[in-house]
Amino acid sequence: MSDHHDDFHFEPVEGLPELPPEGETILWQGKPNWWALAKESLALKWVMGYFVFLGAWRSVALMAQHDTLTSLKGMIPFLILGLIVCGILTAIAWTQAVTTIYTVTNRRIAMRIGAALTITYNFPYRWIGSADLDLRKSGTGTIALKLTGDTRMSYLNCWPHIRPWHIRDPEPALRCIPDAAKVAEIIAEAAESAVFRAKTQAQPETGKATVDAQTASGAVPMPAE
Repeated sequence: MSDHHDDFHFEPVEGLPELPPEGETILWQGKPNWWALAKESLALKWVMGYFVFLGAWRSVALMAQHDTLTSLKGMIPFLILGLIVCGILTAIAWTQAVTTIYTVTNRRIAMRIGAALTITYNFPYRWIGSADLDLRKSGTGTIALKLTGDTRMSYLNCWPHIRPWHIRDPEPALRCIPDAAKVAEIIAEAAESAVFRAKTQAQPETGKATVDAQTASGAVPMPAE
């Protein structure tokens, strides 16, 4: 299971439940873009499109018995209901975005998530097998972390900060972050440094064979796609 902490208590550093240990440096912190989160994780456009379709269907069905104006009025209840649902989804996305802080350090990736129950998940680079970037034209993107070994996540507990549709093997993700390509580069460089440190620390004093750096760290940096 991933290391996590209850974060109702005071945060000595915003986004982290405790002060970073000596030698750990924060390289980047950020939040999801709430509008991108609403569109991608909550399918806002698809939901609105669904209600528009229902309204249009109702309008066409009424044309057989009523005039055009009456038929068009038949769409109104569906459009109003669609706006209410989309408003609720937008509020959820905004709340998730403002209560979330992603932190990248030279030793780990931390995710402080949750609106009602705040939890911080810590992922040392040795737990991360790969990081995949899904970049959008707007520059926002999602960086999904494929975990190694027996490290497992709960899809529901981590949602929406999880790679979509990977339910059997959930992958925690930095969802809809601005300037995602740059963040991916920071993670790749930090993971590479972690590999180098692990290799250096694994050098035996007696001249025995060194431990492979990738095995020692469990971190394989992935370049931005």
